[in-house]
Amino acid sequence: MTTAAPSTALVMIQPAFTDAERLALAGFLAGYRGLTREAYALDLRQFTTWCRARSLALFTVRRADIESFARELEARGRARATVTRRLCTIAGFYRYAVEEELLEHSPAAHVRRPRVDYESHAVALDRNELGALLVAAGLGPPTEHALISLLALNGLRVSEATGADIEHVGLERGHRTLTITRKGGKVVTIPLAPRTARAIDLAVGDRTEGPVFLAADGRRLDRHHTLRHAFITTALDAGVPLRDVQEAASHADPRTTMRYDRARGSLDRHATYIVAAYLAGAAR
Repeated sequence: MTTAAPSTALVMIQPAFTDAERLALAGFLAGYRGLTREAYALDLRQFTTWCRARSLALFTVRRADIESFARELEARGRARATVTRRLCTIAGFYRYAVEEELLEHSPAAHVRRPRVDYESHAVALDRNELGALLVAAGLGPPTEHALISLLALNGLRVSEATGADIEHVGLERGHRTLTITRKGGKVVTIPLAPRTARAIDLAVGDRTEGPVFLAADGRRLDRHHTLRHAFITTALDAGVPLRDVQEAASHADPRTTMRYDRARGSLDRHATYIVAAYLAGAAR
């Protein structure tokens, strides 16, 4: 008795995206680069995965679907700022599809977004802590000292600092300078404090070109540092006008800088200190 070979069923696998959807995704992301592109790609990857799990094609999604996606993010404990950013990415994607005439109208046009609290709850290093950090960095390797000095004293984003090249270190009207590419592609020249310039010189050594910051394997350094908040609050503590701090930090929205100022002053300018000083004067 022979056993018949099992028949092979031909299963048609539906493509993940239509040609129009794939073109819209690629075109939208092509308008960005670096960390911004990575963040947008992550947002869209999570949204498209959510849609596929519910058998929703990207170009048949409705406003109610997008709002359901947002509610699920909130239910999983995602911060309101994260949910809002993902909704902004989704809205940008659909807006691009409409502008390119790949889609008739955007289902995200009127999606309700969570209200974002503009108060900053992050804790920054104070003046003494930041000073101690710089002193400690000065006793360490030149590359680490240069990077910490640049981040702490110039308030650069990590990508801006690690993206610096030796060819962009210069001298302008007596100032040591560094030309960097800001978020969004804007190229600016910033002054270097003397200690930062010296630290960079030591980190660069005899090299005349290439990245300022090298990893142990000789490639461009890619590390995560969080001194930007400390730079902003220390600048405000030092009396630098809010508008100047906004420009130095490259904040497009002044509210972003203001939230650092409010968080910084919530205790420093508390009425308790004023009342205590007032009563102490009366007791003399």
